[in-house]
Amino acid sequence: MSERLSDKTLKRLPSSAAVPAYDRAAVTPGIVHLGVGAFHRAHQAAYVDDCLAAGETNWGIVGASLQSASTHDALEPQDGLYTLAERGSADEKLRVIGSIGTVLVAPRDPARLLDALTDPDIRIVTLTITEKAYLRGASGRLDENHPSIVADLADPARPQTAHGFLVEALARRRAAGTRPFTILSCDNLPSNGKTLHRLLVRFAALREAKLASHVESVSCPSSMVDRIVPATTDADRARISATLGVGDAWPVMTEPFSQWVIEDDFSAGRPDWEKFGVEMVRDVRPFEEMKLRLLNGAHSSIAYLGLLAGHDTVAKSFGDPAIRRFVQALWAEAAPTLPGDAGLDPKSYAAALTDRFDNTALQHRTAQIANDGSQKLPQRIIGSALDRLAAGTGANHLMLTVAAWIRAAELRGTTLPSGHFTDPLDAKLAEIAAAKQPPADTVAAIFDLAGLASGSPHRAALEALASRHLDKLRGGDVRAALAAFQI
Repeated sequence: MSERLSDKTLKRLPSSAAVPAYDRAAVTPGIVHLGVGAFHRAHQAAYVDDCLAAGETNWGIVGASLQSASTHDALEPQDGLYTLAERGSADEKLRVIGSIGTVLVAPRDPARLLDALTDPDIRIVTLTITEKAYLRGASGRLDENHPSIVADLADPARPQTAHGFLVEALARRRAAGTRPFTILSCDNLPSNGKTLHRLLVRFAALREAKLASHVESVSCPSSMVDRIVPATTDADRARISATLGVGDAWPVMTEPFSQWVIEDDFSAGRPDWEKFGVEMVRDVRPFEEMKLRLLNGAHSSIAYLGLLAGHDTVAKSFGDPAIRRFVQALWAEAAPTLPGDAGLDPKSYAAALTDRFDNTALQHRTAQIANDGSQKLPQRIIGSALDRLAAGTGANHLMLTVAAWIRAAELRGTTLPSGHFTDPLDAKLAEIAAAKQPPADTVAAIFDLAGLASGSPHRAALEALASRHLDKLRGGDVRAALAAFQI
């Protein structure tokens, strides 16, 4: 289809597709977003779109990619517009999102992103850069020897990392007498705002003590985000474009459900997000713990067990009776580790997750969820397992997830395609797999590599559970292994 979705073609779209209910030419930017991928476009950008439609036109988004130019190259001919397709098992609702006015590519022009970040009208910087881009070592502290961190410290004017861009922008704003922006992490890691704040202060301290003191004063509220966003396929592009009557190079698929919980600590103002369902709270930790341990933990389990069982989507994997029983047992293990005095309802939450995982329209690929296990499993699985052992209870199901990750990683290049999913530690993981050691030695090496349960008195117990499960998984079909574990 030669003609593309754009401001020019908006008026010709069919009535079945909702379009921006505001004048995009009147929107001015107030937010820079780092990591302008599919999740941001399905989640935060949609909430901002609601605010723009309500008249808050000074909160437009400048999106920025820190690595790939693919989003920029797809959206620039479309004036930043794209279609958000909310897919339930029975229907699909199309909505064109207009909140992203510009998409920058940091490696192409870091100076332009720094200019955007130092604009006094920018009052919030949001991030969805994934866990691995926080560049933490096994201890959880800043990896000061990471090549990109070293490069950013040597050449602050040409940053490569989120740390480098944020700290250099804050330094320039301080020099110009411009107040700091609020930095809002939307990534899936515990206390994401506090974690990011700690890393930024340390990075600034490596540059200058006074700069570290300035960064210390910057607001970094934590938040919890929840929406399932599968990868867009060529079939999705073709279907959406045919419905619109114009081409959309990068629509986003998602589910009807969406949740955003934010600590209300903004130093320079914020949109009225609560009008559109965002929960503004004093402490986000109970919400993020429930999401990480129940939704994200189950997602990882469904992904790795599904890959071992030959299932390519969440719905197919969760539809496997043995895996469904396993996930329900996993929830029963993880739920008691959640804070009991925060008003949470794990039972109702798990029931809602069951409906979401059963959504056959999403086609959420297990290989997509399987990426970056070494970065995700400490928060999603290991934390719950350690809490279980500290309470004197078992962690059998939780540690099967870890064993399934190890086994799936071992099988890449044999029964699973090479590169079927990736991990920042892939080079070392491949070395461990090639050594073909007994399960206990493999598990110990991977615990060392990923820093799992580092310093915990319960580490040996977790290793023993994972080793026993890995031995079973190496022995044959995953369903037989699940049955042998009496799950």
